[in-house]
Amino acid sequence: MELRSIDQGQLDLFHARASVITARDAQDLMSWPFFSLAKSRRVTPIDFRMGEVSIRVEATVEHGMATIWDADILIWAASQIVDARDNGLRTSRLMAATPYEILAFIERGDSVHSYDRLKAALDRLQSTTVATSIRQSSERRRHRFSWINEWKERIDGSGRPLGIELILPDWFYAGVLDDALVLTIDRQYFGLTGGLERWLYRLVRKHGGRQTYGWSFDLRHLHLKSGSLSPFKRFTFELREIVRRQPLPGYRLALSVDPDGRSRLNFQLNPVNPFASASATPCAPRGRTTRAVK
Repeated sequence: MELRSIDQGQLDLFHARASVITARDAQDLMSWPFFSLAKSRRVTPIDFRMGEVSIRVEATVEHGMATIWDADILIWAASQIVDARDNGLRTSRLMAATPYEILAFIERGDSVHSYDRLKAALDRLQSTTVATSIRQSSERRRHRFSWINEWKERIDGSGRPLGIELILPDWFYAGVLDDALVLTIDRQYFGLTGGLERWLYRLVRKHGGRQTYGWSFDLRHLHLKSGSLSPFKRFTFELREIVRRQPLPGYRLALSVDPDGRSRLNFQLNPVNPFASASATPCAPRGRTTRAVK
């Protein structure tokens, strides 16, 4: 069955470009809790409210909630759309690519296991539903969608995958293309293995950007914004480990304590040392002058 016939027959097919393109992420997805940060299956909904922003993410028992690793497929899609637009090409919510092209972009292997994981990720993205007030004209309105409306795998007679077609939701496509709400990200992001550090990189990139003096968040605020099921104590423990390891590409993290006793995470752009490649001993980045949380 053709996907185009299902989606009202109005969509042209956009073939993904195989060339090397810049990685871009949707700002809304970088700033708010839309994905599970755990590698284990999550079914418990995300029910988030902050000011005028409301987000509810629901999962099925069969597939579980889409994870922050599954969101790499949406980063690939956003990158393809923006690159094609910038090169004067027509784009569409209906996209076609080979599994290899997607896996290569998000820096996964091309083994059978990787193909199976890709299909499982597409199932989670399709079965996870989101209802949000973000980019809605009325506070009472919510846009409800799945990360992928539907997807289709094409295989030959021996079961070998030939390609994938998928349809993106209007909400995501409009944010990427119409409003240009995207940011470039460091390709080292795909090498981050922990869910919390992946989420943290996206948040830091969104809010810290290229600002010289960085940004900071109260840890209670961060915990709420992560949508994590981990208790606050566990969340802060993992955060301290990330600060100790400094794994986020391009940024330096530090913990501090406010005068009122609240713990705070500070992050700042870590400038590239132009002499680093010529130095026999790489210089360890130095932290900000802050009082460490004990």
